[in-house]
Order: sequence, then structure tokens, then C-alpha cells
Amino acid sequence: MAVSLRRKREAPRGRYAPNLGPVLVVAPVALIAAGALSWGIYHYAYDYFAQAAADQKPPKPVNINDVLKATVTALTLIGAVLAGLYAYRKQLLAEGDAHRADASQLADRYTTAAEQLGHDQAAVRLAGVYALARLADDWEEQRQVCIDVLCAYLRMPYEPDPTAPGHKAGEREVRQTIIRVIRDHLQEPDAATAWCPHDFNFTGAVFDGGNFSTSHFRGATSFRGATFTRGTVIFDQATFSGGTVDFT
Repeated sequence: MAVSLRRKREAPRGRYAPNLGPVLVVAPVALIAAGALSWGIYHYAYDYFAQAAADQKPPKPVNINDVLKATVTALTLIGAVLAGLYAYRKQLLAEGDAHRADASQLADRYTTAAEQLGHDQAAVRLAGVYALARLADDWEEQRQVCIDVLCAYLRMPYEPDPTAPGHKAGEREVRQTIIRVIRDHLQEPDAATAWCPHDFNFTGAVFDGGNFSTSHFRGATSFRGATFTRGTVIFDQATFSGGTVDFT
């Protein structure tokens, strides 16, 4: 017997046979329930038509055809309602599967973009910036998370002096691209992909240039402890409303 069980466990997955045990139990129960329902409807219809026939003068016999038609009609309506409920449930399950598939795909895109941002080559990091921005546009539920990642990149240690030992080639272009992407998403507050209502945390970030002009910050915005070194950082006609703003 142990050998038989081992063989079953080692059987190829492609030869899996569905378990028909529950079907063999549910099917007779369903048939019995359907028969009982039909019998009950038939007797209710018979009593109704019998009473109607008895009230007539002179009394008339019950028309069995009318009883059968009423029974069949009632069963048809009940079957239609059950079929509609089953179709609706099936649709909900299909929509749930599609939503989970979309969420899984978006999560994979997030992982790929985050890995690109940590790459050694600046060109790959630039691709990660654009990929994360597109993901934020497509993934409204996690848009704030994508924005937080971009802001966190700007908060990372940065040496703007090209002659300093810690300077990374191409890093300034990556950071300027992030600022440019953020600004582009803060121009039209009513746009479907606008980032205006979200929070931006630039605490302790180093800025050696950047353009935030005509941006609309409507969430909590923090430049607390930020350093503005070489270059020009532009805030012309930028508006801050709806949230706290910290330039301490």
C-alpha cells in the first residue's frame, strides 16, 4: 500500500484526473431539490386554479394544461434568475482574476524599475526614472509609492563637484531628469495623471539646479534641510496649497 501511495505522489502532473466525488453527491441533492420545488409549485398552481374554477358559476373542472403551463413558467423564471446569478458571479471572478493579473504585472514593472534605479550605469538609471514615471501614471493605487521612490533617490548622498572623489559620472543628468519628470506632472492639476495632490519629501536633498516653475504642489511638501548649491533652482510661479510646506 505504501508503494501504491508513493506511485500516486510520483505520477506525472499532466495525468491529473479531477475528483468527481463532490459532483456525485451534489448532483442527486440538486435533482431532489429541483423535484421538490417543482412538486411544490405544481400543487400551489393546482390549488390556485382549483379555487378559481370553484368560484365560477357553474363550477368548472381544473384545466391541467393551465396548471402545467404555470408550473413550467415559474420554473423557467427561477432558472433564469439562477442562471443570471451564476453569470454575474462568473463575471466577478473573471474581473478579479484580471485585476490580480494586472496588479502582478504592475508589481513586476515596479521591481524592474527599482532595479534599474540602482544600476551602476547612468543610462540604465535614466531608463528606470522614465519607467517608474510611466508606472506611476498607470498605477494610481501605488502612485504615491512611485513618487516616494523618486524623491528618495534625490535624498541619497550626492557629490555635485565633478572633481570630488565621490562624484558619479552622469549622476547629475539622472537627478535633473527626476526633477523634470516631477515638474511635468505638476503642471495640470486636473489631469488624470497629475501628481499635484501627492506628497513630496525632499528632506536633506542636494540640488545643483532644477526647474519647478509653474508647478502646483497641493500635498505635503518638504525641502527641510535641503541644500541648494551650484546651479539655479527655479520656483517661478510655483504654487503651494492644500498641504504643509517646509523650507526649514
